[in-house]
This record gives sequence, structure tokens and C-alpha cells, in this order.
Amino acid sequence: MAQFTVYGRDDVLRPLRSALSDTLHAAAVDVLGLPVTKRFHRFFPLSAEDFPTPEGRSERYTIVEVTMFAGRTVETKKAFYRRLFADFAEHLAIEPVDLEITIVETPRHDWGIRGRPGDELSLTYRVET
Repeated sequence: MAQFTVYGRDDVLRPLRSALSDTLHAAAVDVLGLPVTKRFHRFFPLSAEDFPTPEGRSERYTIVEVTMFAGRTVETKKAFYRRLFADFAEHLAIEPVDLEITIVETPRHDWGIRGRPGDELSLTYRVET
């Protein structure tokens, strides 16, 4: 299980939302092993006033927060970062300097999904990769 929250300036994020979702999902499927049918993306387009650009970044500055079940290796997470940095630059014109990615992992028992604790769910994919 993984959920993705994306923050960016509204004038940049809104026109890219669909392509960004596709780019993010392809990396999550290929690198994290998520099923193609699991696409949990939330977008928060903010005004320039509410989402100031840090020094050294452009107006394309974007933050991706990933909350997911604990269990993936450091190597898998680093491969995911590398994939997003490359794909965001190639497909979305968001350069690595303008992309920040944070992964927050929690034990499965800390999730409540479909009326059950996460550690009681039967998954069709592996989390320990």
C-alpha cells in the first residue's frame, strides 16, 4: 500500500496533473512493485503566496510525499528516487533541483483499510522488495 501527495504551484501543477500522475504511477509500479490498479494520488495545487519557492529553485518546485507500508529496502527506495528524478525531468520538465521526495513508512498494523487493520489484509503484491 502506498499513498502519494503532491504539492506544487497551481499554475504548474494543474496543467501537469494527469501526466504527473502517470509518471509517478509508472515508477511506483516498476520500482516499488505496486499493482497497476493501485493509484492513490492526491494533488494540492497552491498559489505562489501559499507555496513560496525556496532559494535556488524555480516556480516548478514540487514536493512528493509517499506514505507506504514499511518493508522496502534502502536500495529500492533509492532506485525510486532516481527514477522519479529522471522521469520528472524527461516527461514533465521538472528538474531534480526542483523535486523533493519524502517517504514515510509505517507498519502495516498502523493502517486501517477497508474496515480492517492493514496487517490483516491479504495483498496481491510484495512489500518486502
